[in-house]
Formats: sequence, structure tokens, C-alpha cells
Amino acid sequence: MRPKILALVLAAGKGGRMGPLTEDRAKPNLPFGGTYHLIDFPLTNCVHSGIHDVWVVQQHHPHGLTDHLANGRPWDLDRTTGGFRTLHPFTDRASENWQQGNAHALYTHLRFIEDFDPDIVVVLSADHIYSYDYRDAIDAHLERKAGLTIVTADVGVERASRHGVVERDGDRVTRFLTKPDEPPTGEVATEIFVYTAERLITELRSIVDDEGEEALGDFGDALVPRFVEAGEAYALPIDGYWRDVGTLDAYWEGHRDLLRPDCDLTLDDEDWPVLGQPANRPPARFLDGAAPIDSLVSAGCVVAGTVERSVLGPGTSVGAGARVVDSILMENVVVAAGATVTRAIVAADATIGEGATVGEAGGELTVLGAGHEVDAGATVTPADDDQDDDA
Repeated sequence: MRPKILALVLAAGKGGRMGPLTEDRAKPNLPFGGTYHLIDFPLTNCVHSGIHDVWVVQQHHPHGLTDHLANGRPWDLDRTTGGFRTLHPFTDRASENWQQGNAHALYTHLRFIEDFDPDIVVVLSADHIYSYDYRDAIDAHLERKAGLTIVTADVGVERASRHGVVERDGDRVTRFLTKPDEPPTGEVATEIFVYTAERLITELRSIVDDEGEEALGDFGDALVPRFVEAGEAYALPIDGYWRDVGTLDAYWEGHRDLLRPDCDLTLDDEDWPVLGQPANRPPARFLDGAAPIDSLVSAGCVVAGTVERSVLGPGTSVGAGARVVDSILMENVVVAAGATVTRAIVAADATIGEGATVGEAGGELTVLGAGHEVDAGATVTPADDDQDDDA
């Protein structure tokens, strides 16, 4: 008999590292690959893994994300009993704190988890790109009688400091470090966590009783170390492509991966297609003089210029003589005739005037926020873009 499984997709993060892209948009609701959104990937994996009780935990900019989620319909999760649920931030008599990290987010909704009474809780991040059958992790978790199973990936020591780093003896995790300056290994948590529900509930309550809610913070602050110290935490390496796209550079690099012919991530895999809201636009149109090269061009686009090693979101237009190179353009961006966009991320509804120049080859990324307007003939470099010091 299969255990009762609940998946919690954490979509509450502020997204401060994404600069202007998340000023008025939840990070999980950012587009990826033109027509998909970041949160589409964990929701798709849940459905294909046979997990149909899926709750999304929200906090920042929830309205646009709620519209995209459409009560779970794009993933066939809108059911009469069980299925999809959105958990909104709230305060009550027991707690007046907003969510102060991913472990604290679980605690704020703990009574709902207890009422659902699952055997297994699968906790997922909403801003990682991968295809994965969660049943592999669940089966390994049950076989080992683990309290916590951490699905891991090897990103190399040079990149591990952005993640939770795992040290282990065999399969058993012996140490968990949150974003260490000098990572001892390159093995990191993919933020796919499988918990035995009873143990998760016990540890969350124990931490709060011992140290207060403020001690919970993120998983690596108190919760995961409790399981490690008890010898109940195990690692399971992921097989295949995985990337955290929670920073501007990583978001750009993830799109570059998609454009590589040997990329391990296949968006239209017949056995595991990525599901989401359809674009509902006509096919892309290429006018006389258009030159699309190694690019992804979404429905509704009109291209009369050159698009090279770039991704265009739905409804974007590139005028005659314009060039878009090594860039990501979200939905409804207008690149006027003769303009040049190089090594840039341009958010929805931005307009780049005729003959304008945005970005530069070989330099830092240039990032323009939603609705940004660049005057005709103007030049925007990374020093002039919308990013602030905290991005």
C-alpha cells in the first residue's frame, strides 16, 4: 500500500537576488524558456510522479502567481477532493510572524499539514529547473527508514557556496552547511526534501518549544541539522539535469543551457512534457530579412531582424535591422528597427527605441525591468540598467 503523500512547493521567497525582475512579480512566476514559468517544473514533476495532493506556499506578489496557477487546472490538479491548494501568508493569535524562511514557512502552516495527516511530506523549491521522478526519492526514503532524504547534485566546489552543502559517509549525511564560504564538497541540496511526516512535525514543534520560532529560519538553520545529528538524514544524488536559477546570472545561464543541442533537459519529452498555461497566441512570424539563429522564439512573436542565441517570450517583436544576441526577452517586448540588444535580460512590456543599444558583448548582464522604455538612439550599459546594489 502506497503511503499518503503531500507535496509542498515553496513559492514564498522575496527573490531579491533577481533585481528588477521581481519588483512586481513573484520569482516562481518568472518565465523560463519563453513559454514556461519556473513553478511549472516542480508542479509538472509532481503530476508525472503520481503526486496529486500539491500545495503551493505563497507570500510575495501572490496575485500574478495565483492567476498563473489557475487553481491547478493546467496540471490537472483541480479535484473535488484533495488535489491543489494555495497556502497564503497570514497571522493569527498563535503567531504574528510572517514567514521568515522555508522552515518557518512549514511551521506557519503546520496545523493544516497535521489535519491532512500525510505519511510523507515532499518539500520542493519553486525556482529550480529539472525533470525528476519523486518516486525514486520516496522509495529510497522508505527503504532506508529515513527521517529525511535530501536529493543532491554535484555542482563543483567552485559553485557550491550558493547552496546547502552536504557531507556524507556512504548515503548517510554527516554534515549540512548553508552557503559556506569554503565548501568542503561540491555536493549540494537540490531543495528536494522528503520527510517522514511524523518526524517533521515533531522536530518543528521541538525547535519552537526549545528556541522559539525565530530559530527555525531556513532549513539549514535548525531543522535539517536536527535530522543530521539524529543520524536520520540520507542523501540521494539526482540523475540528470538540475539547475538553481535563483540569481540573474544563473537564470541567464539556464537559458543558455536550453540552446545547447546536447542539453540534458528536454522540454517536450513525450513521456515527461513540461506542463503549464498555454500561450494562446498565433504561431511566430518571420518577415523578410529575419535571421533566427540558435534561438527559441515563442508564439505570437514577429521577427524582422536578427535573433542569435536568444530566447523570445510570447508576443515579442524585433524590427527590421535590429539585432538581439545572447539575450532573454520576456513577453511583449518591443525591439524597434535598428536597435541592438546584447547579453541582456529584458522583462515584460519593455520597449527599446529605434537605433538604441542595450548591453554589451563580454560584459556584465544588462537587466531592464518590466515596462522599461529606452529612448530612440539611447545607450544602456550594465552601469545604467535597473539593477540595484542588493540584486
